[in-house]
Amino acid sequence: MSKKIAFITGANRGLGYSMARHLIGDGVEVIGTYHSNQEEAHAAERVLRGDNARLRMLRLDIADSASFPLIVTDVGRIVREELAGDALDYVVHNAGNIIHSRFPDTRAEQLDNQYAVHFKGPYLLSAALLPLIRDGGRILNVTTAATRFYLDDHGPYSAMKAATETATLYMAKELGHRRITVNAVAPGAIATDFGGGMVRDDAKVRQMLTEATPLGRVGEADDIGAAVAALLSDNMGWVNGQRIEITGGQSL
Repeated sequence: MSKKIAFITGANRGLGYSMARHLIGDGVEVIGTYHSNQEEAHAAERVLRGDNARLRMLRLDIADSASFPLIVTDVGRIVREELAGDALDYVVHNAGNIIHSRFPDTRAEQLDNQYAVHFKGPYLLSAALLPLIRDGGRILNVTTAATRFYLDDHGPYSAMKAATETATLYMAKELGHRRITVNAVAPGAIATDFGGGMVRDDAKVRQMLTEATPLGRVGEADDIGAAVAALLSDNMGWVNGQRIEITGGQSL
């Protein structure tokens, strides 16, 4: 049997890096993307080299939908020429940023950015990649637990993630004839550098979130990476059109 192949946006750091590491550990070849830090991307490639699979990185600005035909061409080339494959098995939309703003203070350009990064980009990139995705493949959209509860200054970000969760339902329905499952994973507070590393570095914020989580700690990147690998496994093929929260029970 040919190896499984995954495409993960934002695989150079944080959650995406952990996802890639877990999948490579399971023998899945990973094509990842990075936005601007080429040195970090190359370092990730050097580290994530298993005996049976490794990481290959491409540059992608998820907010620049005009560049998607080029990234699709590059992904197709790697699949065929470097991996001797014929299709992608998994697509994970993980890349993102956050602009912290309260409702009355949000500027148009901030809202446009969050729309392009968290809704328009993943939506159109999934459509562009469809010819490369195997029948019976998987698409995972990474959203946020903050579509369920309020977090200060998270409105624009969470609203676009909520739109992606709705799109997930429609994608699952409309791709069912190809047996492609589409789900959303919604992480809670994770100790990474995302959003300036507040959860990781601010002791007061970390304590507040720890107290709001029944399991008594904030999440780590590997909590999400391991869960994503499990969701992409053959054991989870009957899960479709779902929002799966990975939070330790935050803010129940």
